[in-house]
Formats: sequence, C-alpha cells, structure tokens
Amino acid sequence: MAELDGPRLEPQGGQPAKRLVVFLHGYGADGNDLIDIGRAWQGLLPDTAFVSPHAPEPCGQAPTGRQWFPLFTRAQNERWEGVNKAGPGLEQFLEAELARRKLPPTALALVGFSQGTMMSLHVGLRRAVAPAAIVGYSGVFVLPDKAKAEAIAGEIKTKPPVLLIHGDRDELIPVQALRQGAQDLAALEVPVEWHISQGIGHGIDQEGLRHGGSFLARRFGLRS
Repeated sequence: MAELDGPRLEPQGGQPAKRLVVFLHGYGADGNDLIDIGRAWQGLLPDTAFVSPHAPEPCGQAPTGRQWFPLFTRAQNERWEGVNKAGPGLEQFLEAELARRKLPPTALALVGFSQGTMMSLHVGLRRAVAPAAIVGYSGVFVLPDKAKAEAIAGEIKTKPPVLLIHGDRDELIPVQALRQGAQDLAALEVPVEWHISQGIGHGIDQEGLRHGGSFLARRFGLRS
C-alpha cells in the first residue's frame, strides 16, 4: 500500500497545531489543487494545520494527475469498490498525521472535492472516533449500486456533522447528487446541512468557501 504524502500548511505564528484539516482532491488533480484553501481559512481557523495528500494512483484519464480509484471503467459498483479499496490507505494516513502532531481524533476535519468528497464521507463515517466535521464539495455519498442507505447502516461507526456544497450547474456530477446524499445521510441519522451555489459548475466559488470555513469554525468551537 503506497504511503500518502502531500503539501502541508502550518499554523500561523509557529505555534503547535491544535487542529488538523485534511483536504482530499478530485479525480485527475493532486494535493496542490486544494491546499490554498487552507490559506484562505487561516484567519477563521487559528492554530490549525492543513494537509492535502496526493491520491495513491496515477490518473487513467489525466496522466499528470492522481486518482483515489479508477473511474469511467464501465465496471459495476465502480465507485463502491473504489472507496472501499482506497479507504484503508487514507485511514492509515489520517492516523499517522494525527500521531505525528500528537492530536486526538476529535481534532480532525475532512474536506473533499468531487472524488475526494466520496472518500471523505466513506472514511469519515467509519472512523472509530468521529471527526469534528466533514465538508464535501461537488461530490457523491457512495452506496452500493441500487442499494438504499439503510443497507450500510451496520458499517457506520460515527455520525459527525456534514456540510454538502454543490453548484447548480455542475455538468460532471449533477446537483441532484447533493439532494440524494443529504437524504441518504439523514436516513442514517447523520446530521447534514447543505448549500447550493447558484450559477456554479463543477468547482468551488467564494460563497461555497465561506460556508465551508464557517462550518468548520463552528464545529471546532471557534465561533458561535
């Protein structure tokens, strides 16, 4: 199993980190794609370290990018098998990163984009101790093909607060994925909020960034 690594951003002022935000990038990108969000959030999240690991595999459709798992293979259950295969490597990385910084598991938040949202939700709900929060941009809550959320209820170990954000003009993953994901998470009694960015495609706008940062700050107890 390949060991994950990627760009890191230390807390301002040189203080030891009290919290850790892990960004999980989308298909065909790499860790550099999201780490700048950490710079945008430093004012909201003082004493917080950010890390954005590169996904473990070269991307089949974008040779210079990375993938958490293959897409567009026409295989049945492609996403479900993908998140399950990639999950242990990500879990190992999260444990190592928390241990390196001597942080408890409650000091962790996961922020995903697209395929990274699939990974954030899959791994975050199965950790032994709930993360402080999960923010998912432009993604999907992955279930086995044609299964209802209740089918995986036995796998869900924790129910951290989740925020889903999506553009209403997303051409790659339609905004219906947010509505379905929110419905499925609610069926599993996971507390979920959502925001739809008007006029936005498969990307993150300033309003979406603001919502995400504010959500994390609240869940970390940094603001009311």
